[in-house]
Amino acid sequence: MLDSKHMVIVNQDGEETEVEVLLTFDSPDGTKQFVLISDPNDEEENVYAFIYTDDGEMEEVTDPEDFRMCEEVYSAFTDEESLDEA
Repeated sequence: MLDSKHMVIVNQDGEETEVEVLLTFDSPDGTKQFVLISDPNDEEENVYAFIYTDDGEMEEVTDPEDFRMCEEVYSAFTDEESLDEA
C-alpha cells in the first residue's frame, strides 16, 4: 500500500515505477498544478517536474520558464527543510 507521499506512475511502455512525491504547488496565476517527484531507487537522486493536466494525466515540464520556476520552488523548499533540521 502506498502512502500520501508515494505514487505509482506508468510510462509510455506500460512499466510501473513507484516514486516519492516531494512537493506539489500551483503556478502563481493558478492555471497550472505542478508535482515534483523522485525515484527512491535512483542513485543520482534526480528530481522530475510534471504538470497535472485537466484530464488527470501528468506531463513532463518542457517549458523553460515553468522548469525554472520549479527549480526555484524546489530550491526554496529544500533550503527551508535544511533550516528546520538545524
